Amino acid sequence: PYEPVLCISDGDTLITTTLDARGGNAQGERVAPRGNPLTGPFYVEGAEPGDTLAVQIERVWPNREFGFSRGVVASSVVEADYVRQLPEDLDVRWYIDREAGTATLFEPEEHLWKLTLSLRPMLGCLGVAPKRHQAISSATSAQHGGNMDYRGLVVGVTCYFPVFEEGALLFVGDGHAVQGDGEIVGTGIEVSMDVQLTVHVLKGKEIFWPRGENETHIFTIGNARPLDQAVQHATTEMLRWLQSDYDLSPNEASILLGQCVEYDLGNMYDPAYTMVCKVAKQLLH
Repeated sequence: PYEPVLCISDGDTLITTTLDARGGNAQGERVAPRGNPLTGPFYVEGAEPGDTLAVQIERVWPNREFGFSRGVVASSVVEADYVRQLPEDLDVRWYIDREAGTATLFEPEEHLWKLTLSLRPMLGCLGVAPKRHQAISSATSAQHGGNMDYRGLVVGVTCYFPVFEEGALLFVGDGHAVQGDGEIVGTGIEVSMDVQLTVHVLKGKEIFWPRGENETHIFTIGNARPLDQAVQHATTEMLRWLQSDYDLSPNEASILLGQCVEYDLGNMYDPAYTMVCKVAKQLLH
């Protein structure tokens, strides 16, 4: 239902900014409601249902010097009997040194004094408009992408999304300066970002779930709950990809995955979980 904020074409490079998960901008001012406000949509000319939108991630970098995270793991990642022992949640503040490329606890706990982490900026939310005119919250994810919180969505990655609506309607947001696998506290180190993306329309290329590649791997992404369903989506999409683009037979694709597949845990906090199925490119030459 949102009017595009900009129309772009195949091959165009988009330079923009994102807000943090609570709607804060580069100055720390809240300019949008909390809950993963997104930048977009961007209308990509020529993108039609049945096509694939390729999105090259070329820059993701914090544009301010402070971020925040939550401080208690989610009940979904601990045993049921342990949930009652979890402490009350709290906000954790981080100082971001953009020149040094680090994030340091601003108000550290006793045994985490001067905890400093190397920045690995990523996009928590990236995707297109869902199919069948659905309105899906930016708190979750599905075939269109969305809030996948996969720490592999970093600079150097090209993502592929199935196009369900005319113009694809690309959205981006929820930048994390650092995040562990699974986003198990419900956040990374949340911060606003400077972002640069280049888009390409792959005409007549139909895919069913998000895909991606970096220098070393190809990967597919399944978003669902329970977690085994997310695994099924990601694995099925990888089997399709190996057969359609790498000319492997169904048996060959299965044999390869059986001994060489790698799985990454994306989001394990939100309504839909995210699982990533990976294959090393060196196996596909």
